[in-house]
Amino acid sequence: MKHLWPWLLAALSGALLALAFPPFGHAGFAWFALTPLVAALWFSPRTGRWRPLRLFGLGYVAGLVFFWMSLFWVTEVTRLGWFIFAFYLALFPALWALFTGITCRPRDSSEPSEWLSSSNNLRLAARGAAAWAGIEWMRGTLFTGFGWNALAVALWRNTAIIQIADVTGVAGLSFLIVLVNLTLVLTVKRLLLEAGRVKLRPHFDFTLTMGLVAVAFGYGVYRVNLPRANVAPLRVAAVQANIPQDAKWNPAFERHIIETYRRLSENAAAFRPDLIIWPEAATPRPLLDDEEMLREATNVLAKTQGDFLLGTIRYFLGGAFNAAVLLDQKGGAQVYHKIHLVPFGEYVPLRHTFPLFAWIVGNEVPDDFDAGTEPVVMTLHKMPFRIAPLICFEDTLGDLARRFAQDGAELLVTLTNDGWFRRSAESRQHLANAVFRCAETKLPLVRVANTGVTCFIDGHGDVRQTLDADGSTFVEGILLGEVPIAVRPPKTFYTRYGDLFAMLCCIGALLAVRTHLLTARRPGLSGN
Repeated sequence: MKHLWPWLLAALSGALLALAFPPFGHAGFAWFALTPLVAALWFSPRTGRWRPLRLFGLGYVAGLVFFWMSLFWVTEVTRLGWFIFAFYLALFPALWALFTGITCRPRDSSEPSEWLSSSNNLRLAARGAAAWAGIEWMRGTLFTGFGWNALAVALWRNTAIIQIADVTGVAGLSFLIVLVNLTLVLTVKRLLLEAGRVKLRPHFDFTLTMGLVAVAFGYGVYRVNLPRANVAPLRVAAVQANIPQDAKWNPAFERHIIETYRRLSENAAAFRPDLIIWPEAATPRPLLDDEEMLREATNVLAKTQGDFLLGTIRYFLGGAFNAAVLLDQKGGAQVYHKIHLVPFGEYVPLRHTFPLFAWIVGNEVPDDFDAGTEPVVMTLHKMPFRIAPLICFEDTLGDLARRFAQDGAELLVTLTNDGWFRRSAESRQHLANAVFRCAETKLPLVRVANTGVTCFIDGHGDVRQTLDADGSTFVEGILLGEVPIAVRPPKTFYTRYGDLFAMLCCIGALLAVRTHLLTARRPGLSGN
């Protein structure tokens, strides 16, 4: 048991982290979920030259448990892929554990004074928090990136606390959460060492950390209550057809799909929407290359007298694209080709040079899509608003959404099809990640899903309206409403400068490693 308890604590941290996210939704766990892992890193028996490997392994165990639990919805597509993918993703928390176990622990655990310095503890906690934020950003960037379920996303329902994302991006809130976790461990250790002492020392590190949380919350309250000028309503009709994935591309169901969208759109026309929206790949055949599909879309336009945005497949210049098309009353068509394709969903990396990947995915991805090259901000005809079409997982990418905002977008629109993952937690996690695009850019978001979560989100990330029936979002229907849009909204710091905070955290962590290595080489010092 002496050698087993650190590994059990690491697994516990992974489980607590997973419980903070949908479908469990115990968001408060995020504030202390890492403390068991940190205790294992700092207080487990030393193992000499094998210690770095042990630290890495503890973080790896925590990462495996977290990703296996939180990404279990991947099994709806591939069980083998779900199992293997976690082994890659776990490398990132393992790297953080290695960093934290070596550079963020007081040098001599047997010397009480090493734990009793508030300034030293605060420096070490900030160092570990910066490393987490930087490594998390790397996870969302390297090899096309998979930033899904960053630690901050657990707090997606706390509209006030997430507002700091308009300055720091998601990384800022992740930094704050990890700072609290590390400070909690340091504070408990200090209290144990101070037990029985006549005079307790002030815990400025704990006080300042809690103060930063209060400041972040206060900033959020201020931002949420800040009046917005030049706001105009846009009448939107979002159509969710709830087509099962196994029927979506089956020729036998084409007529049923067309009739379903036609019926729902005719019902929506009575609302006289300024914009009617169908989800990702809504048409069973390519819209711009098929006369029947184009005729159906033209009929929708004629009945609504507004603009019409929909997702479709497009074959263009020898490529196949996942596209969003905006049609207007004058016969114009604006087209956006999806930029960020989903590995193993829309293409198989190294399909022909490393066939193992293609074998794992099997027939789920028979062909590869081509990627678009640039954002396309579309201009509505009926109402003078500019919209940013995001397709599928693109609303989980802060840097891409901000590029649209930089180009003048006033409304974000997500067209998605979460039907691949049936009634799993994927659709709720997708929504949780998407909420941060609003907090970062201060632009409202309309999400339109084939099946999953169709909703309206305001510019602070608060979900205002959701299409559901008896608590279930896996329904056929129309979400009707007015979305308030700020005309020419001011660009946030994050919109202008992107993931600057995360990059600075990376630099800070690297400098900490350099400082540690230089200090460890000095005579009389052996490091940790």
